[in-house]
Amino acid sequence: QVQLVESGGGLVQAGGSLRLSCAVSGFTFSNYAMGWFRQAPGKERVFVARISRRGDDTYYADSVKGRFTISRDNAKNTVYLQMNSLKPEETAVYYCAAVRQYSKSLYAPSYDYWGQGTQVTVSS
Repeated sequence: QVQLVESGGGLVQAGGSLRLSCAVSGFTFSNYAMGWFRQAPGKERVFVARISRRGDDTYYADSVKGRFTISRDNAKNTVYLQMNSLKPEETAVYYCAAVRQYSKSLYAPSYDYWGQGTQVTVSS
């Protein structure tokens, strides 16, 4: 049974930091690139960051470059998202997802598996 379980969300003040984790089971983690997306109330799900299967390549949405860092530990079947200098407009449900084709990892419909999401609320 495939599972992606996010954790680490919560309430933080503007300018603060959170570290999200996504623990994976039920498939071979190292065969998949991983991504983080977010969805604010009433808005579509948007790309935040992605990381290659070995973790040697990353890519970020322009809005988070320099503040967010995606990483992975293939030994622990876990992907992380370190978020610094958070802004109120980044309040959203954050999702991790897995995709076989790294070339398509900017696009939510390309992803094979999704977690249930974790709420991040940034207060002003």
